[in-house]
Amino acid sequence: MTKIALIQKSCSEKPDENIADTITSVKEAARQGAQIICLQELFNTIYFCRETDRKYFAWAEDSEGSLVKKMMKIAAENEAVITVPFFEKHAPGLYFNSMIVIDADGSVAGKYRKMHIPDDPGFYEKYYFTPGDLGYKVFQTRYGKIGTLICWDQWFPEAARLTAMMGADILIYPTAIGTLPDESDTEKAEFLDAWQTIQRSHAISNGCFVASINRVGTENGTRFWGRSFVAGPFGQVISEGGEDEEIVTANCDFSQIEEQRQIWPFFRDRRIDTYQPLVKRFLK
Repeated sequence: MTKIALIQKSCSEKPDENIADTITSVKEAARQGAQIICLQELFNTIYFCRETDRKYFAWAEDSEGSLVKKMMKIAAENEAVITVPFFEKHAPGLYFNSMIVIDADGSVAGKYRKMHIPDDPGFYEKYYFTPGDLGYKVFQTRYGKIGTLICWDQWFPEAARLTAMMGADILIYPTAIGTLPDESDTEKAEFLDAWQTIQRSHAISNGCFVASINRVGTENGTRFWGRSFVAGPFGQVISEGGEDEEIVTANCDFSQIEEQRQIWPFFRDRRIDTYQPLVKRFLK
């Protein structure tokens, strides 16, 4: 049995304070027995993609910078795997929405760069981020094989399938999603249901665990709804948070994956000889 913790936080425009607050929660999750601790998308800043402003590039840092080094130390001290999403500066003018997976000994298991980049009202990510160039990733850690995907990636079944095919026990989706100022409570309920449904579907169709970590609080009028959750390999919600700051925990038995795939053998019955048209944008 592996205990997962999702750290659901609100953020301010002071990265150092956000980091310190998150570390406090990471330590508390470890005290509760969490072995894999997952942070939300861009956990150390506000979700600055609500607007386009060059000043936010100052928050980016490279993958060997102080933020990652600090989290490596925390992982080692608490003997916990930590998934760390951050704003990565790779080269002058070249930035990514990335996630580092740190193993329980404090070493870096690997890095993922968000593959699908949205450009919609309130989510102007193409201004800041280059599409990921490392491909889909699964990282072996002390406590399991972690498949890394980020937010907008969660709407694409192809991304979930490819990552699961690489052997992931659990798909981790750090997220920043909420209700825009001009959206109603009815729309919020519909969007929330769709958001959970698509990810539970990934769990079902791939026979693996899924964890999604969302932020809370209001930033520039956007109300982030939290509701972080963990789903089992048949889509069952094992644990779900509310709309306030909290640590959401779940016990995941990765040995269930084998049994689930024996009963529902989607991988066995895939018609891989018929899927070539998927490489096209659209079919008529």
